[in-house]
Amino acid sequence: MNVSVAVARKGPPKPADSVSRIGSNLAPHEMRDPFDIGEALTALAGSGDPVTVYSGILDPMLARIESVDPELPHFVFDFTGSALPPGGPATFVATIGGSAKLQFELDSDWSTLPGQPHLVPADFPEACLVLNRRSARRVETPVGGNYSATFNLSNKQYELPLYDFSQGGVGLRATPEQCFGLSVGKKLMGVRLELGPALVVVADLEVRLLRPFRTFLLGEQVQIGCSFASISMQMQQTLERFVTTGLPERRMVKR
Repeated sequence: MNVSVAVARKGPPKPADSVSRIGSNLAPHEMRDPFDIGEALTALAGSGDPVTVYSGILDPMLARIESVDPELPHFVFDFTGSALPPGGPATFVATIGGSAKLQFELDSDWSTLPGQPHLVPADFPEACLVLNRRSARRVETPVGGNYSATFNLSNKQYELPLYDFSQGGVGLRATPEQCFGLSVGKKLMGVRLELGPALVVVADLEVRLLRPFRTFLLGEQVQIGCSFASISMQMQQTLERFVTTGLPERRMVKR
């Protein structure tokens, strides 16, 4: 399958973007397949999400992943605006798609590329820890129900099926053609979310994930993961009540 999905890359990371290490009291799973590791690194390179670097007793440093070559396997860090770690082991932590935390360790002299003092090449880690950060219960939408997201973007109207939702966001599904104009980081304003016959929510969303996949019945599809860009206490309580018990009457809740 060859699906091209546009990604809006974020700017250089700021100190506030630092991500903490996975706590020893948590239970992440280990990812060792080079293909899966390459996919995770490629997602970070595409989005420009920050990577926090812990090296010895130094304060955390920030980097991004500039490029990934899964064939070698090899990738390149971009330390623009930040110091380089000293030679030796370092721990790297990042979030992917707003729903998972990725952590891995590398041991290197952190030599830069010739003539490019901010770019540092590295080999794939042998393993990564992955912690699913979805704490909110997610509800899968039933087949045949009225669950959709309707919004306007660049003078184009979108109406996409909703496949799950939670207090933190929603998951949409689309064909590659329907995704034209969407990209990671894109803000979707005034989205009308039909959550079945009982609830309509109007909210602002941010696209956090675009993942191509293929189904037997529908062919090529793209999973679109969106988080609520801002959510009021009223909306959060309404969604919590709906997710856990359902609502008896149809109502409109705005952001």
